[in-house]
Amino acid sequence: MQISVVIPLLNEAASLPELHRWIVEVMDKHQFSYEIIFIDDGSTDDSWQILKALTNENTHVKGIKFRRNYGKSQALNAGFKKAQGDVIITMDSDLQDNPEEIPELYNMIVNDNYDLVSGWKKVRYDSKIRKNIPSKLFNWAARKVSGIYLHDFNCGLKAYKNQVVKDVNVYGEMHRYIPFLAKNEGYTNIGEKVVKHQARKYGETKFGSDRFVKGVLDLITLWFLTRFGKRPMHFFGAMGILMFLIGGLATFGILAVKAYKLLRHIPTHLVTDRPWFYIALAAMILGSQFFLAGFLGEILIKNNPNTKHYDIAEEL
Repeated sequence: MQISVVIPLLNEAASLPELHRWIVEVMDKHQFSYEIIFIDDGSTDDSWQILKALTNENTHVKGIKFRRNYGKSQALNAGFKKAQGDVIITMDSDLQDNPEEIPELYNMIVNDNYDLVSGWKKVRYDSKIRKNIPSKLFNWAARKVSGIYLHDFNCGLKAYKNQVVKDVNVYGEMHRYIPFLAKNEGYTNIGEKVVKHQARKYGETKFGSDRFVKGVLDLITLWFLTRFGKRPMHFFGAMGILMFLIGGLATFGILAVKAYKLLRHIPTHLVTDRPWFYIALAAMILGSQFFLAGFLGEILIKNNPNTKHYDIAEEL
């Protein structure tokens, strides 16, 4: 099979028949062998009933229904596990992604040998204040942290080699950072393609302004896991040493001042009356906690049988 189209959705009953027809027209025109995998992420409208009808109408259509809303990342992960095509295309279900882009995305994976190609909605039809400006700031931060120069990390229209989606574990809200996750697995040939952005035709967007806050927090998490996920003691140990250093210098300063005043017969206060005493005490306690966190992290990694320490690309 050449192409698997993976489409997560939530309450998009109005757009599904039109999206299905559009994708089928593109596939038939280019004579692709394909499957379309819809993942219903806990819809409360008639989306699932429409998907049932589409599966009866077209044997290439497959559906997965979640018991409740789990999020886009979990929906994509379920679709990736089921996908059988050589190239996996992901797109949103709201008709804002154009299926006419699929053939060129497919060619970039197959002929240009990209591991992953991300869409770039260079011209957008969203609100500039609520979505465009925050999106630009978010993508700038993602580029700096990940080292991947993509203009639009959050674009739903992407293409992948089959092996990429099988090796990448998408969880939480990490669907925004699949290129980053793929890079961490060793897939570094990542490209970008300018794609058409369609104005929303039905319904309302499911994403609020809080997604940018979540996106930044997820980016920090991913940065930490990338840098220290396999060696937590390198981070927590360094922080512990820093705290002990602060505490040690504060203690030395307190004792030095106390000794100087005693030798000079200068009236002095109790050590416990000085703020530096409590700074030193707090630093020592924090240092101990950082070291303890590092040790616990190392123990958990060492004793977790599911921890992936390496990935074999090829054997002879």
